[in-house]
Amino acid sequence: MGMVSHHPDTNTLLEFAASSLPAAQSVVVSTHLQFCSECRQRLAQLESLGATMFEDAEPVDINPDLFDNVLARLDEVQEDRAANDANASTMSWTVKQIRKGNLDELPWKKVTRSLRIADLGDIDGAAEFSLYHIAEGGRIPQHNHSGTEMTLVLQGGFSDESGSYHAGDFITREAGDIHAPTALPGGDCICLAVLESPLRFTHWHHRWLSPLLQLRAG
Repeated sequence: MGMVSHHPDTNTLLEFAASSLPAAQSVVVSTHLQFCSECRQRLAQLESLGATMFEDAEPVDINPDLFDNVLARLDEVQEDRAANDANASTMSWTVKQIRKGNLDELPWKKVTRSLRIADLGDIDGAAEFSLYHIAEGGRIPQHNHSGTEMTLVLQGGFSDESGSYHAGDFITREAGDIHAPTALPGGDCICLAVLESPLRFTHWHHRWLSPLLQLRAG
């Protein structure tokens, strides 16, 4: 694997270590860790620091209602787990395909001549959890974001107004960011992305694409 140049920030790694990231975002971070020895080392350091802080913490008095609250929360977790079993099973299968490189087995949907999308399911309420396949030299029309987007380059690379990205690079876009990714020469680009809110195309003659991007592949 080549050199990885773009990484999750420390807060994202801390949330990942604490298992507090939403499931789809956790998949993106976990997959990045397979590319990036630097982030694996950073994560190990954060986990070690957390364990040390826990050992050094002063004991505190426990609220007598805590046990009942924990039991109530466990009941809620069981209900949530039952409701999400199908999605969890789908995501587990999908992640295995991604990690094995079996991307042709996924439910690809053609959006434009140079863009295909494989929807990976409705996970944790994310607006979109998908794979993007951009043909070499192809371009996703300029769009902005109304929420956070996490993207991981799995194969090939792309460029936008902020720079160039290659396999293993982890990119975060925040609400209000505007860009138009273009696949780099040398091969097709495949990215794993999770969006909090749907994309919004900035030019009127591309806005017909928005409903297509929000349709679930089936």
